[in-house]
Amino acid sequence: MAAAVEIEGVSKRFRLYHEKFTSLKERVLRGGKVPFEEFWALRDIDLRIEAGESVGLLGHNGSGKSTLLKCVAGILRPTTGEIRTQGRLAALLELGAGFQPDLSGRENVFLNGSLLGLKRAEIAKRFDDIVHFAGDEVERMIDNQVKFYSSGMYVRLGFAVAINVEPEILLVDEVLAVGDEAFQRKCLDKVSAFQREGRTIIVVTHAADLVRQVCTRAAALDHGRLVEVGEPNDVIRTFRDHLMTGEHVAVDPGALAGDQSSAWHRVRITAVEVVYPDPSKPVLQSGDPLELRVAYDADGEVIDDVVAGIALHGAVGQLAYGTNSHLSHQELAPLSGRGVVRFRIAELPLLDGTYRVTVGFHTRGGLQYDHWEQHVPINVKAAGRDLGVVRLATTIELEPGGTVGDRGPVFRAAEIEDL
Repeated sequence: MAAAVEIEGVSKRFRLYHEKFTSLKERVLRGGKVPFEEFWALRDIDLRIEAGESVGLLGHNGSGKSTLLKCVAGILRPTTGEIRTQGRLAALLELGAGFQPDLSGRENVFLNGSLLGLKRAEIAKRFDDIVHFAGDEVERMIDNQVKFYSSGMYVRLGFAVAINVEPEILLVDEVLAVGDEAFQRKCLDKVSAFQREGRTIIVVTHAADLVRQVCTRAAALDHGRLVEVGEPNDVIRTFRDHLMTGEHVAVDPGALAGDQSSAWHRVRITAVEVVYPDPSKPVLQSGDPLELRVAYDADGEVIDDVVAGIALHGAVGQLAYGTNSHLSHQELAPLSGRGVVRFRIAELPLLDGTYRVTVGFHTRGGLQYDHWEQHVPINVKAAGRDLGVVRLATTIELEPGGTVGDRGPVFRAAEIEDL
């Protein structure tokens, strides 16, 4: 298969100036040289993207993913290395990129189309499709200056132009995360159509679930270096592990205690142990059992009003599951001194990813003793590219000539349209 994008040994250096001359005298005294610090945004990047692939670039803020995309687009020139692309390229790199605010939407469509290599007659032929994709709100404002557009209208018009020039390579930087739900769905439908047509797509995003949904491969960057390239699930796990390393090097019980009054630290959490089925591999397969051991210190008192609870949170903080000893009718005996409360989950049917565990102790009335909010990570590995949080065993079968109506409630097309 021919390569659509070849990146070989690419590095990008910027100069960071911490001071500037305010007079000719200063410039003469310094010999005209302004002191600066070198900053390498990219280091020795090698990546080959085949025609028809959809590749997601993941990384924390400042990892270099947007810089790499701008180098591919030709907006920035690499300091070292080489980038080769095959075919017409369209880039939507940031909100309103390439738009002239004093021109109307109509004029900007023709300007952007010209910059992307289209003749005026070709742009005119596609103009109606561009405006239609951008939506009714943009259509009403198409002859007004774009500086009066909302941020959502900026994105809609920019994306509409980029996809309607029929590029062989489409570069998208975070734009799919902007706009309302209907627009995002329309964008994803268009991305799927591009994939069926064999076009190449490179997406920069923080949304790991989006990469899992639309990309055939992924690449993770960390401080300007390429950490891993491969299957989306594997790269997403690496991406989250690197973020976790940066954010959670050590767990300090004192720091995690929060602003709770010391009067309510009669029960303190001192440690949390995650017990994996295989101690040598700190990762769960979806459906494996999980044991959490929460160590406590009751400070020598006998405390009989104690509820212990846990909660599992997904990558963006959504609650996947929560319970406690009171809700599950498993009341604890009075606590005193030090000990461990053990939570056993017989089967954890979660999708691939890194989850965060919240643990806490409180009274039956809800007054808090101690609480660790999403500070304990657990890693889950699951095959496939399903979306959401929970993995459900699902079979999909075709019934030629089958009908509905004799096994349960039926929702007809006419009824749905009326809604």
